[in-house]
Amino acid sequence: MKEYIEQNKERFLDELLGLLRIPSISANSQHKKDMIECAEAVKKSLTHAGADRAEIYPTNGHPIVYAEKIVDPSLPTVLVYGHYDVQPADPLELWETSPFEPTIRDGKIFARGACDDKGQFFMHVKALELMVQNNSLKTNIKFCIEGEEEIGSPNLAKFVESNKKLLKCDVILISDTAMISMDTPSIDTGVRGLSYIEVEVTGPNRDLHSGVYGGAVANPATVLAKMIASCHDENNHITIPGFYDYVLEATVEERNLLGKAPFDEAAYKSDLGIDALYGEKGYTTNERTGIRPTLEVNGIWGGYTGEGSKTVLPSKASAKISARLVPNQSSAKITALLLDYFKKIAPAGVAVRVSEHHGGEPYLTPIDSKAYQAAAKAIEKTFGKMPVPVRGGGSIPICALFEKEMGVKIVFMGFGLDSDNLHSPNEKYDIINYYKGIETIPYFHQYFAELSK
Repeated sequence: MKEYIEQNKERFLDELLGLLRIPSISANSQHKKDMIECAEAVKKSLTHAGADRAEIYPTNGHPIVYAEKIVDPSLPTVLVYGHYDVQPADPLELWETSPFEPTIRDGKIFARGACDDKGQFFMHVKALELMVQNNSLKTNIKFCIEGEEEIGSPNLAKFVESNKKLLKCDVILISDTAMISMDTPSIDTGVRGLSYIEVEVTGPNRDLHSGVYGGAVANPATVLAKMIASCHDENNHITIPGFYDYVLEATVEERNLLGKAPFDEAAYKSDLGIDALYGEKGYTTNERTGIRPTLEVNGIWGGYTGEGSKTVLPSKASAKISARLVPNQSSAKITALLLDYFKKIAPAGVAVRVSEHHGGEPYLTPIDSKAYQAAAKAIEKTFGKMPVPVRGGGSIPICALFEKEMGVKIVFMGFGLDSDNLHSPNEKYDIINYYKGIETIPYFHQYFAELSK
């Protein structure tokens, strides 16, 4: 396998760079043509890799790419899920190089989508090519590559419900997560759910002179700041009534296992440019980002934010707020709690409007499954050591949906790093990780086939 990768590594890299040049931003309607172009490029790459069938399925939003390579109906079938859409690149001024003109520096690809998720799902495309060319494919493979993951996958549920026979498989394989490091490989055993809302506070019917009206009229920006601050207590525990009611608490054994994952606090702080860590009292950093639910402000604005000064009391102030959820928490219930909470705590003198964006359910995968064992064995084969099981802090909204509709488990095989600046300026993906993924994935198919006999 290494020989084929070595012989074709420059082409493998060039093909990924071409995909990264397409600004497939699902959240922005101005990029609708780019989304179609990217779907076409994904379809073409799967066909060239050796898929017997590759098609684009339209949805009410952005299209889904489906492909398959059926070797023998009696063999186990692996469904690879990924997404070709990416986050907006803003703020553009913080990028060192253009987000959609991939640049290689210090062995890393810098571009929007480099790791999340183009670089990672494209490893599976190249792994398919490798196995087809070397006649080493031991399973049937199907691909479901969507274009709406970054906006909550609003149309995927309908597609899955309508195409269960098409997507039928024995396991779903996803590379949209991270490893601890290349020296300490890991496998995510779960991801958190998501609840995302927006809050708008309105006061006077126009922006006011802060000297003439300040102190006499409620300032929406100040009110909003106080409302948000009320969501946490002095121990950074979330104060919203009912928020923790259904939280599945991690066992002592699970916390001990998580504690075995190496964590360099000094390096963590240095990478982020901070001098202290912050979070819920009584939990370690890895626990705060894996087994505990959180509530964060994703954006806040109001009043004058341009250059120089303008002394106004703003008419409106707004914030986007998201909660990351853990097992047994329902995104619908938490969203309802958040919406109700911000309405109830609004003081007199302002009006509060709250709205829902999107959400998703938390997901756990068993570490005693054949698929997990195959993934662990594959990583051990190429990394030389067994991977550490950890909980992922991010969210993949479709996981619970897939299991509910199709009755199969998911296994995560991510090759990114937490330091890859996902959703941030200067997103990157190490080239060595990209090649290592292509090398490792075929072993998963081999071991999964062997364990499924």
